[in-house]
Amino acid sequence: MSMDREIFTYHGAKLLFFIVSVLTGLEGIFIIVQAVMLAGVISGLFSGQSVFSLENQTVLFFLAVVLRYFCKLAIKSLTFRFADRTGSEMRNHFLATVFTRGLPMIKEEGTATLVSLAIEGVPKARKYLELYLPKMAANGILPIMILCFVATKDMLSAVILLVTIPVLILFMILLGLAAQKKMDERWASYRVLSNHFLDSLRGLPTLRYLGLSRAHETSIRRVSDKYRQMTMRTLSLAFLSSFALDFFTMLSIAFVAVALGLRLINGQILLDPALVVLILAPEYFLPVRELGQDYHATLDGKEAAHKLTRYAGDAGTRFTAGIEPPDDGNDSWSAASSLSFQTVSATYARSDGEKVLDSLSFTLNGFEKIGIIGASGAGKSTLINLISGFISPLSGQIRIDGKPATLTASAWQKQITYIPQHPYLFSGSIGDNVAFYAPEATAPEIRRAVQAAGLGTFVSGLPMGLDERIGSGGRALSGGQEQRVALARAFLCRRPILLLDEPTAHLDIETEYALKESMIPLFDGKLVILATHRLHWMDQMDRILVIEHGRLQESGTQEELLKRQGAYTKLVRTQLEGLQ
Repeated sequence: MSMDREIFTYHGAKLLFFIVSVLTGLEGIFIIVQAVMLAGVISGLFSGQSVFSLENQTVLFFLAVVLRYFCKLAIKSLTFRFADRTGSEMRNHFLATVFTRGLPMIKEEGTATLVSLAIEGVPKARKYLELYLPKMAANGILPIMILCFVATKDMLSAVILLVTIPVLILFMILLGLAAQKKMDERWASYRVLSNHFLDSLRGLPTLRYLGLSRAHETSIRRVSDKYRQMTMRTLSLAFLSSFALDFFTMLSIAFVAVALGLRLINGQILLDPALVVLILAPEYFLPVRELGQDYHATLDGKEAAHKLTRYAGDAGTRFTAGIEPPDDGNDSWSAASSLSFQTVSATYARSDGEKVLDSLSFTLNGFEKIGIIGASGAGKSTLINLISGFISPLSGQIRIDGKPATLTASAWQKQITYIPQHPYLFSGSIGDNVAFYAPEATAPEIRRAVQAAGLGTFVSGLPMGLDERIGSGGRALSGGQEQRVALARAFLCRRPILLLDEPTAHLDIETEYALKESMIPLFDGKLVILATHRLHWMDQMDRILVIEHGRLQESGTQEELLKRQGAYTKLVRTQLEGLQ
């Protein structure tokens, strides 16, 4: 059970391990006292002494038992509180990472994988953290203490115990390697299963409409069977390893017992020390046996803890319990503000290292309306993700009002309204969806936002009005209606920066122009950054940035770019040719 010492980077882990080690040492003392007193009582009774004459030893035996389990209770209580606090902070950091990286992370990992990790992974990680420190302390302290004491009573038994433990350790190492391989395969299969299940749920209405829902059963069954087989192989390994571990420990204890029995018959050892060694032999192997039993129970938790920590590290906020990442505050955006990119390059965390954006330099001022255009794959969405703080720059410098700035800071992101190509509708009422970024909004304010987004007639025609349920399990909306819900959110939250990433790319031209009429008033008094390949939007833009293969080819007003007869003119001609 190892985690590359990662657990000791968590707040309070080192101090807790020290306290647990001290308590484990005390527990070892009480285990030895317990064995000595019990052996003394049994040998005394065997030699004919009365029960009353052994009263002191009996009291000390029970006192040692009580104190031993008091130490175990204290260890359990301390580690439970540590695991509970650390698990909660793990979830907070993980969710902060998801919100920081946003859509790129969701698209890369899959919604179902992230949801499963947040809901199921954190409790598993908490269980792992609760068991890790006491098991490590017990395996490092108790066998050594018991072995040293046994050596003072009977050297041959100590040699047998000493020779046996490396075999068990080697077995545990081999078991760990095999189990880790199985667990990696199981996690990969689980990720595929969870994402496949969510995709199937989302696409079920379409499959049913096309008459392919029954045919899809084969795919679901295949993925489910693969995960079932992975799980059964992991469980088989767990049962086999537990049996083998118990077998080897019992065999070792049997060797000790036989050696003691033969020498006891021959008079080479007295009954009292022989009983002490025989009582302590199972205690010597107990930490290793418990570690083997808990290894498989906590392997899921170890993997979940590693993934939760890795995700936080990918976002530049590596998890350290009890320490909140600094929030680089940015002043509120105003008409006098400026955002400057100086030779900024960017890529995605798990790409092959190729720059998606390369050496971009430009400045955005006040409440300008900026159009970002280019062919598909040119880097428009990546630039939007960079400005919104979903990804961090690979190189270069970003400045706000002349000062170095971090766009992943929550103070910056709280000033942004983001409208993607496919906005997400939560399972709830239309009113709740519109007020998602402004939960304190009143009903009249929500109605005004709905009216401004062009949804007034639609909502008034619904049986429950703003209380009509949409999203998963609710009324289905068209693409244009979904975008209008996102627009209503933007009207309601009144943030000074508006980012739009191909907001109408999937809509027909009539719906797009109708939506455009509702969207233009939203641009007033905001810094607007619109990424699109639909050039008719450029009439409303103050400046245009033309992106090709991740590089800024041209920038300027539409009139300036048309006069240059450069990259922008080529895009215009390409679209005109496509319309002919």
